[in-house]
Amino acid sequence: MSVVGIDTNIELGTPSASGPDEISRRLEAMPATGYVWRLVILLSLAGCFEIYDLFLTGYIAPGLSRSGLLSTTTQAFFGFSGIGAFVAATFAGLFVGTFFLGFLADRFGRRPIFTYALLGYTAASVIMACQTSSEGLLFWRFLAGIGIGIEVITIDAYITELVPSRMRGRAFAINQAIMFIAVPVVAFLAWWLVPLAPYGVEGWRWVVLTGAAASMIIWVLRLFLPESPLWLARHGRSEEAFRILATLEARSGGTSPPASAALARPATQAVARVNFADLFRPPYVSLVILFMVFNLCQAFGFYGFANWVPTLLVEKGITVTKSLQYSFIVAFAYPISPLLAASFADRFERRWIIAGACIAIIIFGMAFAQLTEPVLLIVCGVLLTACNTTMSYAYHAYQTEVFPTQIRTQASGLVYSMSRLSATFSGFIVAYMLKEAGVIGVFGLITAAMLIVVIAMTLFGPNVRGKALDTV
Repeated sequence: MSVVGIDTNIELGTPSASGPDEISRRLEAMPATGYVWRLVILLSLAGCFEIYDLFLTGYIAPGLSRSGLLSTTTQAFFGFSGIGAFVAATFAGLFVGTFFLGFLADRFGRRPIFTYALLGYTAASVIMACQTSSEGLLFWRFLAGIGIGIEVITIDAYITELVPSRMRGRAFAINQAIMFIAVPVVAFLAWWLVPLAPYGVEGWRWVVLTGAAASMIIWVLRLFLPESPLWLARHGRSEEAFRILATLEARSGGTSPPASAALARPATQAVARVNFADLFRPPYVSLVILFMVFNLCQAFGFYGFANWVPTLLVEKGITVTKSLQYSFIVAFAYPISPLLAASFADRFERRWIIAGACIAIIIFGMAFAQLTEPVLLIVCGVLLTACNTTMSYAYHAYQTEVFPTQIRTQASGLVYSMSRLSATFSGFIVAYMLKEAGVIGVFGLITAAMLIVVIAMTLFGPNVRGKALDTV
């Protein structure tokens, strides 16, 4: 058994290729036409609601504080009446979803799980918006986080398995750009609604309910998405897998052999199975450790800023209304910067892109901590956000393509859960640092985490650029 980045003597497309090998070979040869990009866009539109729900954490924080449900900081480190607890509840749910439930998409398929996970966290968000106590608010936020955790790793695996390696970096950059459109949307709604109480209902509740209502569009989007042929082949549904593959090739303008001919090809090569326990043995254990360390640290850089932008601005002496306005402007960097990154997404190895983005996060983060002029704060915020999203698209692709198809969502969920665990405690840690050392202390913490990421990626990250998925 081998993974991307680890040498193997197995070659895809040989005469003795098994069903999964043949599907992998043909997917790799599929042209990058408009139909392939439409599939990426449909999946990304579905992911918009996941991003909306995830990022509203930071944007409604001033509203939660003003309503009296939660406070900005607490006397106790693990204070469950503060914004840090709300952030922690979100990421505790994400940890449960990614670590314990990542196997669902491997067992039941990419298509159904990505649909029902969204419905689950949408329902939890609606109930959360109706809560009048901090305990109820945190509980339902935790349940919503579970659904978000399942959704994000399922979409990553889905895109990885539908897109040829030569365009996978661009596909994830476009995916992130479309998904992050939700960030300026939620930022605008928070800026507009949080200071108000339309019809006597607090503005932050309207922000939550708006995203939940809009997410019902997923029932329409799912009708246009096929199941992953690689997943089907791994589960003995070869006829369905080749039928979907033939449709993908036909709509992409390519030619393919008849499905019957592909099915008649003898599978003389036994398909080895990978169990969850195998991830902690060679050759996977080194990858698992690497990406666990990476995810533990990257969450401080990404969410330490993303979830605290309005609050950090308030701490620098800017009013709540102005902080939400500035955050709205900064939020436009989320969808725009991945589009710019698409121009070089497949030209460099993922690890170098991640390392470069982290170095820039350190530079712009420390500048943000020192500045007080609003214009300069916005510029630094935009650049910091651009670096965070560049790192984000690269590692979302990276940590799914290095693991085998039959356990891809469970393996990527395992390593990704470390960022959820890290982000769970980062809410308390950032709140504590903000109280004890101010904004400079927060970015000092982020700097230390990003330095670990740079060292880990540059020294131990495998090369994946242009390599086909390993399905054996």
